[in-house]
This record gives sequence, C-alpha cells and structure tokens, in this order.
Amino acid sequence: MARFDDVARERTDLSEADLDHLRALVADWTLLSDLAFADLVLWLPTWHGGGFVAADQVRPTTGPTGMFEDVVGQYTARGRRPLLDRAVSGRTVVAERGVTGPAPIETIPVIRAGRLLGVIERHSAFSGRDFGPLEQAYLEAADELAAMVVDGTFPPAQPLARTGSPPRVGDGLVRVDTEGVVMFASPNARSAYHRLGLATDLVGSHLARTSAKLQRRPGPVDEALAVVAGGRAAGGAEVENSGAVVTLRGVPLSRQGRRTGGLVLVRDATEIRRRDRALLSKDATIREIHHRVKNNLQTVAALLRLQARRIDSPEAREALDEAVRRVGAIAVVHETLAHTPGERVDADEVADRLVALVRDMSLASRGVSVTRSGTFGILPAEIVTPLAMALGELLQNAVEHGGGADVALLPRREGTTLQVDVVDRGPGIAADVDPFATGRLGLQIVRTLITEELGGELELGPGTDGVGTCVRISVPLPA
Repeated sequence: MARFDDVARERTDLSEADLDHLRALVADWTLLSDLAFADLVLWLPTWHGGGFVAADQVRPTTGPTGMFEDVVGQYTARGRRPLLDRAVSGRTVVAERGVTGPAPIETIPVIRAGRLLGVIERHSAFSGRDFGPLEQAYLEAADELAAMVVDGTFPPAQPLARTGSPPRVGDGLVRVDTEGVVMFASPNARSAYHRLGLATDLVGSHLARTSAKLQRRPGPVDEALAVVAGGRAAGGAEVENSGAVVTLRGVPLSRQGRRTGGLVLVRDATEIRRRDRALLSKDATIREIHHRVKNNLQTVAALLRLQARRIDSPEAREALDEAVRRVGAIAVVHETLAHTPGERVDADEVADRLVALVRDMSLASRGVSVTRSGTFGILPAEIVTPLAMALGELLQNAVEHGGGADVALLPRREGTTLQVDVVDRGPGIAADVDPFATGRLGLQIVRTLITEELGGELELGPGTDGVGTCVRISVPLPA
C-alpha cells in the first residue's frame, strides 16, 4: 500500500504546514473511526484540480469493516463522487442519509486556517439499524469530532504528553460537560473506576475530583490529571492506587470556538502495569545474578593467583596464570551484562576490556601496542562469552609470541557474519609447522569454541604482505 507522505507530496500541492496538520489528523483519527463504527478514507485534491486521490484510510476496531480492499493511491475525478464535491463546495458535512441509524456514506471537509486540505469519507457498516444507548453515545461523540474537523480544532495543536498505555474507545468512554461532571460512562469505564475503589455511580460525579480522591496520593493534585479528566485539555494522565492503575486520555470538545465538554477515554491498565513491573524485576534480578557471578569469578581468579605465587615450578605457575586470564575473560562478559539491560551486549566494550586484561596479565605486553579498529556491535550474550574467551587466547598468543610487534584487533560485520582478525607483525609461523598439532592448549580451546560452540570457522596464516601472523575468525550471527 502506498504511503501517506508519498501520495501527498507527489500528487498534491499542499504546503508542509498543511501536511503536518494532516499527519496529526491521521495519527488520531482512529478515535473518530471507532466512535462512528465506520471506515474512513482521506481524499486530497490533486495539484491540477481535476479530482481527488486517496491518501490514507483506517478501519474501526469497534465494529466490522465494509472496505476489505486498500484504496490508498486511487484517483477519482471530480463528479464521480458527488458527496466529495458537495463537501468541498459547501465546506460542511454532507451525508447520504439512510432510513435509520448513521448515513451509509458521509463526507467531512478537513479545514485548517480557512483552507480546505481534503475530505474524509466515512463509510458506515451499521447503516439501516437501530442503536442502543452506548452506540448512540458513540455516534453523537463522532458527530462532534467531525464538526471539530471542519472547524480545524481537531486534532488539537499542542496536546499534553500521553501515557505509556493510551486507552482506546473500546476500553472505556466517559462524556463530561463543561464543568467536568460525568454525563455518560460506558460499562468498561465504570468497571475501571470500580476497580479503583469507587463505590458510587460514576455518572453525576465530578470526574477530576473523583479521580484525585481515588488516587490517594499525598500532596497537591496532579495538574495534568485535573485538566485531562475535566475534559479541558488533550493529553494523557494516570490514576493509580494500591488496587488498580487506570490511564486516561482527554479529548476536549468544542463547536465554533465554544467549549461543549469533553471525552475521556479510560483504560484499566492494572494487569499491563503488573507485567511491566514483573519484567523490570526480572531484568534487575538477571543483572544482579551477572554481578554476583562476576564477583565469584574474580574471587576464583584471586585464589588462583595466590596459589601460583606458592608454586616453584615455572610450568605450573604459567598454567595457573593462563587459568586466571581465562576466568578473567569470562568475568569481563558478566561484568558487562551486569550493567546492560536484557541479554545483548556491547561487544566493543568487552573487547576493550579484554585488551586491558591481556596487558595487565602479560609481562611481554610492555611496549606492545594492542589496538582495535572496527566494531563488533551489539551481540547476544551466548555469542559474546565464548567469543571473548577465544579472543583472549589469541591476543595473549600474539603478545607473547609476536616478538614485541604491535597487535591489531580488526572486527567487521558482513551481513549475518562477524569476521575478526587478530594480526601481528612478528616473526610469523614456519610454513612446515601446524600450530594446532603442537599441543598448545590455547589454540585447541580457540578452535573448540569457534568451530563447535559458535559454528564458525578459524583460519591461521601469514599476515598482510606475508609479514607476521593473521588469525581470522568467522562467526555466523542470528538474522
């Protein structure tokens, strides 16, 4: 389906300010669609004045749709849809009346600062039937919003900030008068306030004062709650107490510059908030576990270092030092995860800490420059942990056996593959020597981690222009 901006820019001569008004309209017109139980199509006059082009459409969530095909991008010449022409010429709502109920088709001119920007065509799937009190209240509110579209006062120019769980028409609807007293409340809206602890009927109460009392918070009343619940300002507010959480969305109603009351959409967000808090608690618990694992690993590393100092055998001491470095590489990953929400890690931060760890653990690193060029990006923790251990081994080997030459860590991402080169310009490896057959534990660990645990590939050969050594790791990444 074509996009609103593409259609509007290519086939109309509307200004950017006009387009901003239309963007705000289509961002909010689900409210009108749901109240009217109708499909809406926004028709814009084409630049040559010969007809209209459909720039956007929306289907109701409160009832069935009568438009199963998308019409965005379609063109209709003047005269083919008489209701569009009448709405443009008369600059008023034009309806094709049915026997009972709403009109089958209705056209609503969209006007801003005296200029006609387009026409909303409203298609009702419920034409020709009677409605109960709830549906009738919805339709009356829809008619008032349609009149505000003609006046240029809907959508509001500068709404207040909305809540994170904005309610919709089906969640609950309250109609207040100019004093903020409830004239009508849908069953869902009443249930939401009863869950907050309201023991009396919501109709007839002052919604803002009632909401403030139910919130039971010390201190002054939240100004946003007062104006939103009173129907005096567009935006969102929240009512929360120990029993429930209810979000509000206010829509002021006016006619020809005179305020006529307001609509307040109500949503019981108690279960949503409970799940959000459970997720936050779970996330905090996971970070705390990573923090404790890191502390435990650092304790193990400290014990191994103490043991290494008490051993006279150089081979045993070297083996313990390598174990300390490997434990430290895993601790680096857990330390990063302890400060990262979720299970995805900034691998660049891990790599930089590994470089510092190798320098601290190796006497041979004095005077050796170890640099990183390129980026790993954000990676899942299940990839970062074995990758960090492998890179720690390779960096240590490059520093220890590179003859004092500088070492470069070169990561890059190519589609769904991560490729990392560890390059030094040392003496290199003799052509007749297989490093994996020499019994080096470090390289055996690297090969196991890369090929078996990560499903990647490991290549070892001469560096660029045949000087030094280059170890290349290729690891597949999740799509």
